[in-house]
Amino acid sequence: IITTPFDGSFDDATFAVESAIVGQGLVIDYVSHVGEMLNRTGADVGSDKQIFAAADIFIFCSAKISREVMEADPMNIGYCPYGIFVTEDDDGVKVGYRSYPDGPMQKVQTLLSGIVEEAVGD
Repeated sequence: IITTPFDGSFDDATFAVESAIVGQGLVIDYVSHVGEMLNRTGADVGSDKQIFAAADIFIFCSAKISREVMEADPMNIGYCPYGIFVTEDDDGVKVGYRSYPDGPMQKVQTLLSGIVEEAVGD
């Protein structure tokens, strides 16, 4: 997992990530509110530990890059769709994504890295 600290609030980070994804001409398919789910269900599974104050995952795909990586190896479908997450915990707000294997999937990693860099202002 690759993470980058965000100097600002969780809401500012989610707005920045959403704007950076859309700014690349990509469509966000779904926003998973993982933090809300974990906080809501903790007691149901016998835990009182708060993992995140907030955590969202933005799920999206790139038709161009996905086609390139799947033409190279159709089993790269297992990496799609792509996600960028924003978390807030005791250490602050972070933006991150999964790392991908060497080879064609580095095109996806480069895309995600660029989106995160734009969102965090690097």
